[in-house]
Amino acid sequence: MRNNLDTQYQGLLMDIITHGVEKSDRTGTGTISVFGRQIRHRMSEGYPLLTTKKMAFRTMVTELLWFLRGDTNIKYLVDNGCNIWNGDAYKAYLDKETTPGIPPHDFVLSKNEFIEKIKTDDEFAKKWGELGPIYGKQWRSWQDRDHLYIDQIKNLVRDLKENPDSRRLMVNSWNVGELGKMTLPPCHYGFQCYTTEMEEEERQEQWAIIIDKDKSFTQNMSHEKMDSVKAPRRKLSLMWNQRSVDTFLGLPFNIASYGLLLEIIAKEVNMVPWELVGNLGDVHLYNDHIQQAKEQIRREPFDLPRILFKDHLKDFDSIIDILRVKDFILDGYESHPAIQAPLSN
Repeated sequence: MRNNLDTQYQGLLMDIITHGVEKSDRTGTGTISVFGRQIRHRMSEGYPLLTTKKMAFRTMVTELLWFLRGDTNIKYLVDNGCNIWNGDAYKAYLDKETTPGIPPHDFVLSKNEFIEKIKTDDEFAKKWGELGPIYGKQWRSWQDRDHLYIDQIKNLVRDLKENPDSRRLMVNSWNVGELGKMTLPPCHYGFQCYTTEMEEEERQEQWAIIIDKDKSFTQNMSHEKMDSVKAPRRKLSLMWNQRSVDTFLGLPFNIASYGLLLEIIAKEVNMVPWELVGNLGDVHLYNDHIQQAKEQIRREPFDLPRILFKDHLKDFDSIIDILRVKDFILDGYESHPAIQAPLSN
């Protein structure tokens, strides 16, 4: 099956290189940028993990489970080998412990020392590893004006089960009243789910795929028969919205992360993961990523892999709050080598 995801992504890189305008940014690195683009992927074509460069799958999974835990402290991340938020935490530490234009005091830690102390000193981690009310806080304990906490993920799952045609199947991270308390305001600031009921023939086909049988095994099954074996009746799609898109380093992670989130939610509510859509605002390449992007454009995509859940998860009615990194199997992933690029904080 042709890998349309990598092809779309390479086209987006070329679009930015060809049509992007120069823009300044908060990091001082400089970018070329376009506005208003979209990524669409049909999950039946494979799990959306780019193959034109090797992706750090475990790192991406760790971050997503961190969000789903409602966690906002980097200690869980660094303890599990995920370092993508280290720079933001260290920058916040330096901002509070140093004065612009004045050399840092001897007691100011280097970045490596800072991360090591996060790992080994719980009190230090509690103070300096905290990033404020970012994604996990908003997903699992959004605070309303009456100081009540709202678990948006729990509510989404409930609504998908009880009212799957609702147009309010949304989770939002852009809590305006708390933006000033966040180390970094959300780049991907919300997502929406959408479901459709399958006709009998399509349902038979999808059930055959799920149970790894030939279509002839399910072709005479009625809706009632499929209900009795708990075959999914609906397809689930997910669309996320993103205001700021680091296209070379960040976007491949965002695509894979929301693809995995779609798989997790679909499993939680017994639906078939269907379409993944990304609406992208300021879509940019940092100036020190342009040559790397050109290298990736020249590469020929491989087939996309599949994502599988470990068998023991079948024993649980709800999995969202018990998932671990090792509960996922990345099947058939083949890729070109990684392409190194600096991360701007």
